[in-house]
Amino acid sequence: MQPDDARHRLESVRQEIARAAKTARRSPDAVTLIAVSKMHEADAIRPLITAGQRVFGENRVQEAAAKWPALREAAPGIELHLVGQLQSNKAEDAVALFDAIHSLDRSSLVTALAKAMDKADRRPSCFVQVDIGNEPQKGGCAIADLPALLGEARAAEIPVAGLMCVPPFGVEPAPYFALLAKLGRDHGLAGLSMGMSGDFDTAVTLGATHVRVGTALFGARA
Repeated sequence: MQPDDARHRLESVRQEIARAAKTARRSPDAVTLIAVSKMHEADAIRPLITAGQRVFGENRVQEAAAKWPALREAAPGIELHLVGQLQSNKAEDAVALFDAIHSLDRSSLVTALAKAMDKADRRPSCFVQVDIGNEPQKGGCAIADLPALLGEARAAEIPVAGLMCVPPFGVEPAPYFALLAKLGRDHGLAGLSMGMSGDFDTAVTLGATHVRVGTALFGARA
């Protein structure tokens, strides 16, 4: 990706966020744009960093560990979010590498993350992933189990920033975003990680505080 292309793509996405925020009478500054760089090499990421993007998302701990230490060394101030599923045995690596984890979804992961955070004396903010469309294959905590999981996370002194969801593919996402926003209000959580390249504008109008955008910024993956 060329620098001018990166600037254009980033500006276009930011303008779309601003338009959606204005529609909802929200400030665009209340929305964090996470550039999802999974499966993209460092050479594809650097132009976006040069264009001013500082918050990035990765799906896998191992992939992030391979490319981000060098990228961060060259560009201070990068914030890194884990937006994919996390295995309990990778909790220690995730706590060391990421500033936020968007896929806390089960008791065993609460235990693993709490132990890793205590050991590292580092506490990345966490979003509890909710299985908003009742699709167990995607990961996420069942809506009925959310109160108990939040209780466990808080008791373990895990900093819970909010809730995350991935709506079912190919259907109107607005009802699912609205449901996540309601669950957030019910549980006193301000953070809502929802919305991707195809629907982030809808997510912003319904209260998203973090949108996870890959294709609109990087183009289609090979």
